[in-house]
Amino acid sequence: MGRVIRGSRKGKSLIFTAKTRLRKGAVKLRPLDYAERHGYMKGIVKKILHDPGRGAPMAEVHFRNPYKYKLDKERWVAVEGLYTGQFVYCGAKARLEVGNCMPVGKMPEGTVVSMCEEKASDRGRLARASGCNCMVVGHSDDGKKTRIRLPSGSRKTILSTCRAVVGIVAGGGRLDKPVLKAGNNHHKYKVKRNCWPRVRGSAMNPVEHPHGGGNHQHVGHPTTMSRDAVPGQKVGLIAARRTG
Repeated sequence: MGRVIRGSRKGKSLIFTAKTRLRKGAVKLRPLDYAERHGYMKGIVKKILHDPGRGAPMAEVHFRNPYKYKLDKERWVAVEGLYTGQFVYCGAKARLEVGNCMPVGKMPEGTVVSMCEEKASDRGRLARASGCNCMVVGHSDDGKKTRIRLPSGSRKTILSTCRAVVGIVAGGGRLDKPVLKAGNNHHKYKVKRNCWPRVRGSAMNPVEHPHGGGNHQHVGHPTTMSRDAVPGQKVGLIAARRTG
């Protein structure tokens, strides 16, 4: 019997889970309500925060609750140009300005957006990482569907009632700076999760990995692996359609 390989331990062990104690919380748009569907809500950016493990800065936006005497505090991903004290408007009647949140069906083609909803009222799923953005490519003739270009370059059709924040996510160009030393990567992944440094399978012993062992560091067999391989055997290029 071999040892339980690293990929199998990641599913079970708690030492690989994300470090969440100091994180500020999930980023979400306002829950969709009557005011946003038919008018707009005015909010104010109170803080711009750093969230550990997240490359993009986070904005705390305060809204008056329309039904009770209280403030609703929402955490958004900050877009470039957002500042504290800025008024932002959410809703179908909001103006097309950086930082405002509105349905993509109300935006002209070519608008650059972020924090875009995938399904209506899911509070923002697409283009949330630093420097990312979606672009409104076109609208259907009946006005019910909108086509957007994702950060990967692929196109996606979503409902026109899906909301998005106007502008691109702040913190762009993060990967342009060279890492230079291992210590920088150490601190980067220390606040994310235990996934670094990553030892190659061919550098291990046969007991620890299917690619391990041998008098030279070599795999010794095809690295492609079937989709229904058993755990412990399932390493390499899993269910590869093509290689090279």
